[in-house]
Amino acid sequence: MDVESLAVELFGLRLAEFTAARDEYVAKARKAGDREHAAAIAALRKPTVTAWAAGLLARRRPKEAHSLVQLGEALRTAHRTLDAGQLRQLSHDQHVLIQQLARTARALAAEAGQAVSEPVLREVEQILHAVLADPGMAEEWMAGRLVKAPDAALGFTGLEPAPGAAPPRRLARPAGPGKGQERPREPDAEGRAGQARRERAAQAQAQGEAAEAERLEAAQAAAQEVADRAGTDVAAAEEEVRAAGERLEKARAACADAAARLKEAGRAAAKARARAETAARKAGKLTGPEG
Repeated sequence: MDVESLAVELFGLRLAEFTAARDEYVAKARKAGDREHAAAIAALRKPTVTAWAAGLLARRRPKEAHSLVQLGEALRTAHRTLDAGQLRQLSHDQHVLIQQLARTARALAAEAGQAVSEPVLREVEQILHAVLADPGMAEEWMAGRLVKAPDAALGFTGLEPAPGAAPPRRLARPAGPGKGQERPREPDAEGRAGQARRERAAQAQAQGEAAEAERLEAAQAAAQEVADRAGTDVAAAEEEVRAAGERLEKARAACADAAARLKEAGRAAAKARARAETAARKAGKLTGPEG
Protein backbone atom coordinates (compact mmCIF):
# COMPACT_ATOMS: atom_id res chain seq x y z
CA MET A 1 0.00 0.00 0.00
CA ASP A 2 1.39 3.43 -0.94
CA VAL A 3 1.95 6.02 1.77
CA GLU A 4 -0.91 8.32 0.70
CA SER A 5 -3.46 5.49 0.76
CA LEU A 6 -2.05 4.36 4.09
CA ALA A 7 -2.39 7.89 5.46
CA VAL A 8 -6.06 7.98 4.47
CA GLU A 9 -6.59 4.63 6.20
CA LEU A 10 -4.79 5.74 9.37
CA PHE A 11 -6.62 9.08 9.52
CA GLY A 12 -9.88 7.14 9.34
CA LEU A 13 -9.11 5.35 12.60
CA ARG A 14 -9.95 6.66 16.04
CA LEU A 15 -7.27 9.01 17.32
CA ALA A 16 -6.35 6.62 20.14
CA GLU A 17 -5.65 3.89 17.56
CA PHE A 18 -3.50 5.96 15.18
CA THR A 19 -0.05 5.61 16.77
CA ALA A 20 -0.17 1.86 17.38
CA ALA A 21 -1.49 1.18 13.85
CA ARG A 22 1.17 3.41 12.24
CA ASP A 23 3.97 1.79 14.24
CA GLU A 24 2.71 -1.66 13.23
CA TYR A 25 2.93 -0.70 9.54
CA VAL A 26 6.43 0.69 10.14
CA ALA A 27 7.50 -2.61 11.74
CA LYS A 28 6.09 -4.61 8.81
CA ALA A 29 7.94 -2.44 6.28
CA ARG A 30 11.20 -2.82 8.21
CA LYS A 31 10.72 -6.57 8.48
CA ALA A 32 10.23 -6.66 4.71
CA GLY A 33 13.53 -4.78 4.31
CA ASP A 34 11.91 -1.65 2.83
CA ARG A 35 13.58 0.99 4.99
CA GLU A 36 12.56 3.88 2.71
CA HIS A 37 8.88 2.93 2.93
CA ALA A 38 9.20 2.44 6.68
CA ALA A 39 10.70 5.92 7.09
CA ALA A 40 7.91 7.48 5.00
CA ILE A 41 5.27 5.78 7.13
CA ALA A 42 7.01 6.78 10.36
CA ALA A 43 6.94 10.40 9.15
CA LEU A 44 3.13 10.40 9.07
CA ARG A 45 1.98 12.74 11.82
CA LYS A 46 -1.06 12.07 13.94
CA PRO A 47 -3.83 14.52 12.95
CA THR A 48 -5.02 17.09 15.44
CA VAL A 49 -8.45 16.66 16.95
CA THR A 50 -9.71 19.47 14.70
CA ALA A 51 -8.37 17.97 11.47
CA TRP A 52 -9.52 14.49 12.46
CA ALA A 53 -13.07 15.67 13.22
CA ALA A 54 -13.26 17.62 9.94
CA GLY A 55 -11.92 14.59 8.04
CA LEU A 56 -14.46 12.35 9.75
CA LEU A 57 -17.19 14.58 8.33
CA ALA A 58 -15.79 14.24 4.79
CA ARG A 59 -15.57 10.44 5.12
CA ARG A 60 -18.90 9.77 6.81
CA ARG A 61 -21.00 12.44 5.04
CA PRO A 62 -19.61 12.64 1.47
CA LYS A 63 -22.79 14.17 -0.01
CA GLU A 64 -22.84 17.02 2.50
CA ALA A 65 -19.08 17.50 2.03
CA HIS A 66 -19.51 17.69 -1.74
CA SER A 67 -22.25 20.31 -1.31
CA LEU A 68 -19.77 22.49 0.60
CA VAL A 69 -17.19 22.12 -2.17
CA GLN A 70 -19.81 23.09 -4.76
CA LEU A 71 -20.77 26.12 -2.68
CA GLY A 72 -17.12 27.16 -2.63
CA GLU A 73 -16.96 26.96 -6.42
CA ALA A 74 -20.10 29.10 -6.69
CA LEU A 75 -18.70 31.68 -4.26
CA ARG A 76 -15.42 31.96 -6.16
CA THR A 77 -17.36 32.44 -9.39
CA ALA A 78 -19.53 35.13 -7.80
CA HIS A 79 -16.43 36.94 -6.54
CA ARG A 80 -14.90 36.89 -10.00
CA THR A 81 -18.06 38.09 -11.74
CA LEU A 82 -18.77 40.69 -9.04
CA ASP A 83 -22.37 39.49 -8.76
CA ALA A 84 -23.48 41.33 -5.61
CA GLY A 85 -26.90 39.66 -5.38
CA GLN A 86 -25.50 36.18 -5.74
CA LEU A 87 -22.73 36.98 -3.26
CA ARG A 88 -25.27 38.03 -0.62
CA GLN A 89 -27.30 34.83 -1.04
CA LEU A 90 -24.27 32.54 -1.16
CA SER A 91 -22.70 34.22 1.86
CA HIS A 92 -25.86 33.52 3.82
CA ASP A 93 -25.86 29.90 2.61
CA GLN A 94 -22.22 29.58 3.57
CA HIS A 95 -22.77 30.51 7.22
CA VAL A 96 -25.78 28.24 7.56
CA LEU A 97 -24.08 25.25 5.93
CA ILE A 98 -20.80 25.61 7.83
CA GLN A 99 -22.53 25.77 11.21
CA GLN A 100 -24.65 22.74 10.31
CA LEU A 101 -21.65 20.72 9.09
CA ALA A 102 -19.54 21.65 12.12
CA ARG A 103 -22.28 20.39 14.43
CA THR A 104 -22.49 17.17 12.38
CA ALA A 105 -18.71 16.70 12.70
CA ARG A 106 -19.00 17.15 16.44
CA ALA A 107 -21.75 14.52 16.67
CA LEU A 108 -19.78 12.04 14.53
CA ALA A 109 -16.71 12.54 16.71
CA ALA A 110 -18.78 11.91 19.84
CA GLU A 111 -20.10 8.67 18.32
CA ALA A 112 -16.47 7.61 17.80
CA GLY A 113 -15.67 8.36 21.44
CA GLN A 114 -13.87 11.68 20.88
CA ALA A 115 -15.16 14.80 22.64
CA VAL A 116 -15.00 18.08 20.68
CA SER A 117 -14.77 21.24 22.76
CA GLU A 118 -16.13 24.64 21.73
CA PRO A 119 -12.65 25.96 20.71
CA VAL A 120 -12.10 22.85 18.58
CA LEU A 121 -15.57 23.30 17.05
CA ARG A 122 -14.63 26.86 16.05
CA GLU A 123 -11.45 25.52 14.41
CA VAL A 124 -13.50 22.93 12.51
CA GLU A 125 -15.53 25.86 11.16
CA GLN A 126 -12.23 27.55 10.23
CA ILE A 127 -11.24 24.49 8.19
CA LEU A 128 -14.63 24.50 6.44
CA HIS A 129 -14.21 28.20 5.58
CA ALA A 130 -10.78 27.36 4.12
CA VAL A 131 -12.37 24.56 2.07
CA LEU A 132 -14.74 27.11 0.56
CA ALA A 133 -11.98 29.51 -0.42
CA ASP A 134 -9.14 27.20 -1.46
CA PRO A 135 -9.61 24.38 -4.03
CA GLY A 136 -6.39 22.73 -2.84
CA MET A 137 -7.65 22.63 0.74
CA ALA A 138 -10.98 21.26 -0.51
CA GLU A 139 -9.23 18.45 -2.38
CA GLU A 140 -7.07 17.54 0.63
CA TRP A 141 -10.10 17.58 2.93
CA MET A 142 -12.24 15.42 0.63
CA ALA A 143 -9.37 12.92 0.32
CA GLY A 144 -9.11 12.63 4.11
CA ARG A 145 -5.48 13.78 4.30
CA LEU A 146 -5.76 16.80 6.62
CA VAL A 147 -3.23 16.83 9.47
CA LYS A 148 -4.05 20.18 11.05
CA ALA A 149 -6.12 23.32 10.60
CA PRO A 150 -4.70 26.10 8.38
CA ASP A 151 -2.45 28.58 10.16
CA ALA A 152 -4.89 31.41 9.43
CA ALA A 153 -8.41 31.70 8.10
CA LEU A 154 -8.45 31.76 4.30
CA GLY A 155 -10.71 34.21 2.53
CA PHE A 156 -11.69 34.98 -1.03
CA THR A 157 -8.92 37.55 -1.43
CA GLY A 158 -6.73 37.60 -4.51
CA LEU A 159 -9.49 36.56 -6.91
CA GLU A 160 -9.22 38.71 -10.00
CA PRO A 161 -12.53 39.75 -11.59
CA ALA A 162 -13.32 37.93 -14.79
CA PRO A 163 -12.73 39.91 -18.03
CA GLY A 164 -15.74 42.09 -18.77
CA ALA A 165 -17.20 41.76 -15.27
CA ALA A 166 -19.11 44.86 -14.33
CA PRO A 167 -17.95 46.61 -11.16
CA PRO A 168 -20.38 46.69 -8.25
CA ARG A 169 -23.07 49.30 -8.67
CA ARG A 170 -22.79 52.32 -6.43
CA LEU A 171 -25.50 54.66 -5.28
CA ALA A 172 -25.80 57.78 -7.39
CA ARG A 173 -24.22 60.79 -5.72
CA PRO A 174 -26.68 63.57 -4.93
CA ALA A 175 -26.43 66.84 -6.79
CA GLY A 176 -24.15 69.48 -5.36
CA PRO A 177 -25.48 71.40 -2.38
CA GLY A 178 -27.58 74.44 -3.09
CA LYS A 179 -27.45 77.67 -1.24
CA GLY A 180 -27.73 77.23 2.47
CA GLN A 181 -26.81 73.56 2.30
CA GLU A 182 -23.52 72.17 3.58
CA ARG A 183 -21.53 69.64 1.59
CA PRO A 184 -21.23 66.30 3.48
CA ARG A 185 -17.83 66.08 5.06
CA GLU A 186 -15.51 63.48 3.58
CA PRO A 187 -13.61 61.37 6.10
CA ASP A 188 -10.22 62.98 6.60
CA ALA A 189 -6.92 61.17 6.09
CA GLU A 190 -6.32 60.90 9.83
CA GLY A 191 -9.66 59.18 10.35
CA ARG A 192 -8.95 56.72 7.55
CA ALA A 193 -5.50 56.01 8.94
CA GLY A 194 -6.98 55.39 12.39
CA GLN A 195 -9.53 53.00 10.98
CA ALA A 196 -6.80 51.16 9.09
CA ARG A 197 -4.73 50.89 12.27
CA ARG A 198 -7.69 49.47 14.18
CA GLU A 199 -8.37 46.95 11.45
CA ARG A 200 -4.71 45.87 11.39
CA ALA A 201 -4.69 45.55 15.18
CA ALA A 202 -7.85 43.46 15.13
CA GLN A 203 -6.42 41.25 12.38
CA ALA A 204 -3.14 40.82 14.28
CA GLN A 205 -5.04 39.91 17.43
CA ALA A 206 -7.14 37.36 15.58
CA GLN A 207 -4.04 35.84 13.99
CA GLY A 208 -2.33 35.73 17.37
CA GLU A 209 -5.30 33.99 18.96
CA ALA A 210 -5.44 31.49 16.10
CA ALA A 211 -1.71 30.80 16.42
CA GLU A 212 -2.04 30.30 20.18
CA ALA A 213 -4.98 27.95 19.69
CA GLU A 214 -2.97 26.00 17.12
CA ARG A 215 0.01 25.81 19.51
CA LEU A 216 -2.20 24.53 22.31
CA GLU A 217 -3.81 21.98 20.04
CA ALA A 218 -0.40 20.78 18.86
CA ALA A 219 0.70 20.45 22.48
CA GLN A 220 -2.49 18.52 23.24
CA ALA A 221 -1.90 16.23 20.25
CA ALA A 222 1.69 15.58 21.36
CA ALA A 223 0.54 14.84 24.91
CA GLN A 224 -2.18 12.57 23.54
CA GLU A 225 0.40 10.66 21.50
CA VAL A 226 2.57 10.17 24.59
CA ALA A 227 -0.51 9.01 26.50
CA ASP A 228 -1.38 6.60 23.68
CA ARG A 229 2.11 5.10 23.80
CA ALA A 230 1.95 4.86 27.58
CA GLY A 231 -1.46 3.22 27.31
CA THR A 232 -0.04 0.65 24.90
CA ASP A 233 2.86 -0.06 27.28
CA VAL A 234 0.49 -0.36 30.23
CA ALA A 235 -1.76 -2.74 28.30
CA ALA A 236 1.25 -4.89 27.40
CA ALA A 237 2.44 -4.89 31.02
CA GLU A 238 -1.05 -5.80 32.23
CA GLU A 239 -1.17 -8.68 29.76
CA GLU A 240 2.22 -9.91 31.00
CA VAL A 241 1.05 -9.68 34.62
CA ARG A 242 -2.11 -11.62 33.71
CA ALA A 243 -0.09 -14.32 31.95
CA ALA A 244 2.34 -14.51 34.89
CA GLY A 245 -0.64 -14.85 37.26
CA GLU A 246 -1.97 -17.75 35.20
CA ARG A 247 1.44 -19.43 35.26
CA LEU A 248 1.64 -18.94 39.03
CA GLU A 249 -1.80 -20.47 39.56
CA LYS A 250 -0.85 -23.46 37.42
CA ALA A 251 2.39 -23.90 39.36
CA ARG A 252 0.55 -23.71 42.67
CA ALA A 253 -1.98 -26.29 41.47
CA ALA A 254 0.82 -28.59 40.32
CA CYS A 255 2.60 -28.15 43.65
CA ALA A 256 -0.57 -28.97 45.59
CA ASP A 257 -1.17 -32.00 43.41
CA ALA A 258 2.41 -33.22 43.94
CA ALA A 259 2.06 -32.72 47.71
CA ALA A 260 -1.17 -34.74 47.71
CA ARG A 261 0.46 -37.53 45.72
CA LEU A 262 3.45 -37.49 48.07
CA LYS A 263 1.18 -37.70 51.08
CA GLU A 264 -0.71 -40.61 49.51
CA ALA A 265 2.54 -42.34 48.69
CA GLY A 266 3.65 -41.88 52.33
CA ARG A 267 0.48 -43.48 53.58
CA ALA A 268 0.90 -46.35 51.12
CA ALA A 269 4.50 -46.85 52.23
CA ALA A 270 3.48 -46.86 55.91
CA LYS A 271 0.84 -49.49 55.19
CA ALA A 272 3.39 -51.54 53.26
CA ARG A 273 5.86 -51.36 56.16
CA ALA A 274 3.13 -52.41 58.61
CA ARG A 275 2.23 -55.38 56.44
CA ALA A 276 5.88 -56.35 56.14
CA GLU A 277 6.37 -56.18 59.90
CA THR A 278 3.27 -58.29 60.50
CA ALA A 279 4.44 -60.83 57.98
CA ALA A 280 7.87 -60.92 59.63
CA ARG A 281 6.39 -61.54 63.04
CA LYS A 282 4.23 -64.33 61.72
CA ALA A 283 7.22 -65.90 59.98
CA GLY A 284 9.24 -65.68 63.24
CA LYS A 285 6.58 -67.58 65.15
CA LEU A 286 6.46 -70.26 62.54
CA THR A 287 10.25 -70.84 62.51
CA GLY A 288 10.96 -70.34 66.26
CA PRO A 289 12.30 -73.27 68.58
CA GLU A 290 9.75 -75.80 69.65
CA GLY A 291 8.72 -75.52 73.32
